[in-house]
Formats: sequence, structure tokens, C-alpha cells
Amino acid sequence: MSYKHTKRWSVDNNDPLLKVHPVITEAGVWISDGEVVAFPTETVYGLGGNACSDKAIERIFAAKGRPVDNPLIVHISTVSQLEELSENVPDLAKKLAGAFWPGPLTLIVPKKDNLSEKVSAGLSTIAVRMPDHPVALALIEAAGVPIAAPSANQSGKPSPTRAEHVMHDLNGKIAGVIDSGTSGYGLESTVVDCSSGDKVWILRPGGVTKEQLETIAGKGNVETAAVKKAETPKAPGMKYRHYAPEAPLVLIENGIAELKSLARQHQEKGDHVAVLTTDKHQYALNGSADTVISLGSCTDLITVASGLYESLRLADESGADVILCETFSRRGIGEAIMNRLEKAASGR
Repeated sequence: MSYKHTKRWSVDNNDPLLKVHPVITEAGVWISDGEVVAFPTETVYGLGGNACSDKAIERIFAAKGRPVDNPLIVHISTVSQLEELSENVPDLAKKLAGAFWPGPLTLIVPKKDNLSEKVSAGLSTIAVRMPDHPVALALIEAAGVPIAAPSANQSGKPSPTRAEHVMHDLNGKIAGVIDSGTSGYGLESTVVDCSSGDKVWILRPGGVTKEQLETIAGKGNVETAAVKKAETPKAPGMKYRHYAPEAPLVLIENGIAELKSLARQHQEKGDHVAVLTTDKHQYALNGSADTVISLGSCTDLITVASGLYESLRLADESGADVILCETFSRRGIGEAIMNRLEKAASGR
């Protein structure tokens, strides 16, 4: 479906009357009626549609160009709504929700039959989270329905952390976008499978780390899972190429000397080279590439995470033929950063 114009609203996150704001009210009605609207969360911008409507879910998949076997995350505005969507919520899932909601944690739980089958790609489980963002929570309440929402970008591309990114990818393909500035974490939520009840399986790392999950589930009860090629993934970001810029991305594991050497080789071939690095190495790399972009501090990976997708988009905008990026420690949020970079690099 195409739109002559994608409407762009602006709201202030700190508006004390956000729940009754005319923008939130209008966008909520659009979603309840089956339209799709992009909105900010504390992770990235999401593309929201009525999770009970086949028509709305089809519009989400069509706008993004998303494979139909890639399930969506359902967003709710209260912890109690989890019981409305899930059959026999495991006690461990309840404990995790109590500890980390609202926040960047998605729970895979057994589903009820009150949602569109297209949301879960035919699986017997559903992915649910409660976002920690005033606009997102107000919109879900205004819509009066749970909202299915993947990231609001063209499928496979870097996720959007600003409304401008949404408009770049989806202008004319969706009904509207609510602009309330830059999102927070900059990376999607952690997705964990709690459907078995006794163990937590991390399907996608994100804003809630393994170490944090272990404080609730216990050490030895949190594991990392992978999807086999022929399987339908239980969560987004597991099976397909994701988060990738237009230019090929290459990860450099062996330090700045190797990065400089590879940059020089590409420049000798006439390539425009963009480098993603940290504050510590930015000035050492100036002159070694056509474009040098700092991701933030190597001692504060939260800053790296929050600016990662923005930096990948900036590298493309620089006209890069190839993007070289240093790698990061996998401690804490570093696991999520490296997960996104490895998906974007497709093994390079």
C-alpha cells in the first residue's frame, strides 16, 4: 500500500498531558483502525500496527519488505496485559517482567488465540514487551489494543533512532510517524525465550545483559540460543541479514595497524573508505581514510550502542564504497553491539 504523504507529528516526551495529547489520540485511532504508524521507544523507533488485525500486520510486512516467517514483538502498556496475551505465563517470565519492565526486554511465552496469527508467524509462542518510553506507553493506551511493532526501517537496514531515519526508509509506505527526538539505548531489546518455564534462552542480546538476567534467573539458568536455517525463528534478528548499511561492512579484529593497512589497500583501488572507531583512536586514524566517524568511548559502550545505527547511516551518506569498523569487548552491552555488527557484516 502506498500513501501520497506520510504524516509526521511532533510531541514532547515531557508533556504532562501526553496521554490526552491530540497527536497521541489521532495516532491511536489510526492504529486501532488498522493503519501503521511509526513511534519512538527507548530502544529504536518501532513500526506499530494493531496486533489483533491481519490487515495491519500485512501492512507492516509490506512496508518493511520483511519476510513473513520473521515474527513481530507485541508491545503492551501494563504488566498485567501479559496474562491477556499468554496462556499459562511461566513463573520465571513473571519474575523477569517484574524486574525489567518497563524496559528493553522481550519475553517469549505461550500465546493465546486473541492476536493475528501473522504476528507470531504461526508459532505457538508470542514475543511481548513493555517499552520504557512515555510516547510509546501513551500510544498503546490510546489505541486500546496491543501494538505489534518491529523496527521502523526497510528490512535488513540499520534500525532508526530518529524520525528522519524512518522518513528516509518508509516515507510514502506508512500512514505516519510520531517524532519525539532521538531514541535511548539505540539497540533493540534483549529477546529471551521463557516458554519452557525453567530456563532462560537469549535469542537476541540487547539492553538487558546476560549478567542482569542471571540476577533473577540464577547463574547457569541463562543460555544463548541460535536458529537453524530451516526453522522459523522465535524472535526477530535471528535468521536474516539485519542492520546492514548499503556499503559492505568489514570488522577488524587485530587493531588499528590492520585497519590502516586495509583502508590504504581500498584507497589504492579508488574506493571511498569510511572508518568507524572510538574516541581513543579517532585522531590516530585521521588521514588514513576518507571519512572517520567516532562511535563513542571504548570505556563506555553504552555510548557506542546508542550511536551505532546513526553512524552506519552516516557512513553510507558519506559515499563510502566500504566501511571498516573496529571490534569491541563482549562484556555487558558489548555482546549486543557485536551481535549487530556481525549481522551487518555478514561474516566479513
